[in-house]
Amino acid sequence: MAQNNIPPCEVFWSLINKADRKYSRVRDLPHYGRSRYDLYFQKVFNVYTRLWKFQQEQRQSLVEAGVRRWEIGEIAARIAQLNYEQYLRTSDVHFLSEAYTCYEAVLTREYYKDGPSLDYNLAAKQLRFLVRFLMVCLMLSKRDMVNHIVNVMKKLLDECKRSFQENEFKIWKRVVKDIVKFLNIDSAFMNLRPLRYSLVFDSHLNDVMNAESFVAKRCLRLREAILCSCRPNEVMLTEITVDTFRMFQCLEWEPSGTFYLRNKASRGNASDSGQIGAGYCLPDIMDPTLPPNPRKTILDHPSATHFIAVLAIICEELPPDGIVLVYLSASGKSAQTSQLPLGSGIPTNSTESIVGNLESLEVSSDVHSQPDVSTKVNDQNKEIHEIKRSGCLRMSPPGNGGPNNLYPLDLIPFTRRPLFLIVDSDNSQSFKAIHGTEMAEPAAMLLSPSLPSPSRLPGGSQFTMFLTAPLQSFCLLLGFSESEMEKNQDVYNKAEELLSSLLNQWCLLLVRSDTLNPVWAQVLCDPFLRRFLLRFIFFRTSVALHAPTFNKKEFYPECFPSLPDSVLPTEVVSQTAILRLASLFEAEQAFIFSNGISLPADDDEE
Repeated sequence: MAQNNIPPCEVFWSLINKADRKYSRVRDLPHYGRSRYDLYFQKVFNVYTRLWKFQQEQRQSLVEAGVRRWEIGEIAARIAQLNYEQYLRTSDVHFLSEAYTCYEAVLTREYYKDGPSLDYNLAAKQLRFLVRFLMVCLMLSKRDMVNHIVNVMKKLLDECKRSFQENEFKIWKRVVKDIVKFLNIDSAFMNLRPLRYSLVFDSHLNDVMNAESFVAKRCLRLREAILCSCRPNEVMLTEITVDTFRMFQCLEWEPSGTFYLRNKASRGNASDSGQIGAGYCLPDIMDPTLPPNPRKTILDHPSATHFIAVLAIICEELPPDGIVLVYLSASGKSAQTSQLPLGSGIPTNSTESIVGNLESLEVSSDVHSQPDVSTKVNDQNKEIHEIKRSGCLRMSPPGNGGPNNLYPLDLIPFTRRPLFLIVDSDNSQSFKAIHGTEMAEPAAMLLSPSLPSPSRLPGGSQFTMFLTAPLQSFCLLLGFSESEMEKNQDVYNKAEELLSSLLNQWCLLLVRSDTLNPVWAQVLCDPFLRRFLLRFIFFRTSVALHAPTFNKKEFYPECFPSLPDSVLPTEVVSQTAILRLASLFEAEQAFIFSNGISLPADDDEE
């Protein structure tokens, strides 16, 4: 620069333009695809690193040349957003930590302090920055900072109301309302313990596997997950609904046990001292002893074709020991009101069916073998007929027609690779048609009930809530309010310990069973999938014994393949487990147990 006599401000704006061009190339790249876009992001990071170092070295001359503070803040905010985007692509918590550091610096140093009251576009920039920072804080479970950001947004909107026309900020008022609604549903009660896999609460599951010397013929690891929510009128924050947010967290490791305990101990002091995020130490978030998080792709109301395309890419890049989790939350559509799309590969009239039968009969020229072939063809036609009758899920708002309906048949080609399917829908039972028709790998499926149990839910699906926050869901099933449970923290803590022990018992029954299906045996090796399966057993047992839903099959979830009889709700072990948990809340009368079911002697003494 000195040799060419180029003013620092010109170098600065040249780097800004170069960085913006590179950022525009990666801004809309998809979050799926293993390591496909790492090179692009590395180039953008390099440019912004040079830009940030340059403005630090030349800060005084740049300020004298007219560069404003908010323009410096925009660089830091862009670096933060790049880190957050890379976190969504890789699930590497290091990028999330870096994003928080940059965003916090922009907020605490007040880069935008004097600009919004004078410039509408600058006010909109700050609001976008605050929403993005809020998402990072939610991912890090930093509720104090989230509340602080919401207050800053409200104050900023009040200032803008005095300076600009009110209709220019109507959309931002709606955004703030959505944020408040989201936070009211994702309340402190729902976050009494981390939703992530915590070694403090969940380590007993690994202990059981090791103690029993459980050896499966094949051990699969969760490598990829697709989280798709398509329900109408969902509570959302950006592209994330309450249900997908909970599932997203459940597919990550809690950084470390000491981190959670220290953060919990200091949580009460944060609001008293007025400090933001007191007790939170960013370096503690990276625990090198933990395995990497599975990669996750969130799809917000995708078309059916887009969903299938994403699933195809992920299955193609799946490692040999990997399994894909597919989570679908959508409204169902019965077979009576749905039609299969053209080109689905299923015969739609008698002519096509006859042609298909003739082609199958040509396989053998042996006249004596034709009856066997005919029987096989008839069986195949029955299977096809069952799939056609099974209905579908709506992947788009009502009125968009069949092309955006997802059918069970659409997933069968992807059963060439291991699939763990969770369907949360009033028509989830239609997907049991997949069982027995897979291509190569039998799919593991957890299917929600057709109807939710009658209970007071703050928001989100009951089935998903039990899979992600089981004890809180159990309390709501009993009719307790959040305020009631927060007043009885000691009882809740005892129930948390008991639930961990009960999940431990169900896990022992599975690993000791001689009838455990290999499909479940190979996923028990993965901590995330194992935890979902055990919580499914807990949910099924709870609703099966709950008095309002007793003997009402429409309220029961299903799984395919079937689990061993030893974990059925009718078994003594399962009923005793629910009785022990209900007795802590003095709610034994809320359930119907078989004759002879009683509390163990040690529970009576306590």
